[in-house]
Amino acid sequence: MFNPALLSYVSLMSVTPGPNNLMLAASGGNFGFRRSIPHLLGISIGHGIQVFIVGVLLAWVMSSINTVRPILGVFGCAYLLWLSWKIWKAGSPEGKEAAKPMSFLAAALFQWINPKAWVMVINTVILFLPAEQNSMFAAAGLAVLCALINLPCICIWAWLGDALRQHLLIPKILKLFNGMMASLMAITAFFLLHGELALLA
Repeated sequence: MFNPALLSYVSLMSVTPGPNNLMLAASGGNFGFRRSIPHLLGISIGHGIQVFIVGVLLAWVMSSINTVRPILGVFGCAYLLWLSWKIWKAGSPEGKEAAKPMSFLAAALFQWINPKAWVMVINTVILFLPAEQNSMFAAAGLAVLCALINLPCICIWAWLGDALRQHLLIPKILKLFNGMMASLMAITAFFLLHGELALLA
């Protein structure tokens, strides 16, 4: 099942900017790489589980996706805007005290309302799950491969945030960094929301 095209596609989709990676950069900057590990694992394992379930239920997903995906996308964009606000608040001392890294479970569940994750998973299953082997075993194999490819790619973002962490000890710079991350995530949310609303129209 593994092939260079799969490695290339999943790596590219995993490493490019999106909601998960922007949150990881913010988490690495605010909490460090080590405290962001549950968030990292939640994304990769949640991604693998999503690939597995979509692979097993491919026929149902394909018949229902035009109805389900835009609705999940709207909820996902609303959640992204809420996360943008939380990241913005993390730049202030009172917000920093109350803030915690995203948990493993929250990161895994977020994949189900992350529009970029849905596009990535559906394309992966369509392109790389052999039709003649559309079984639970084949879906599980693809899911494990996707999670293993995804993890090192997203680690880059948490590491970059962590690398900037020493500079972020200065409150003004931390507030600027979090403001930039929050703004990029809000722009991403509005861009994705526009696409999802177009599908509902």
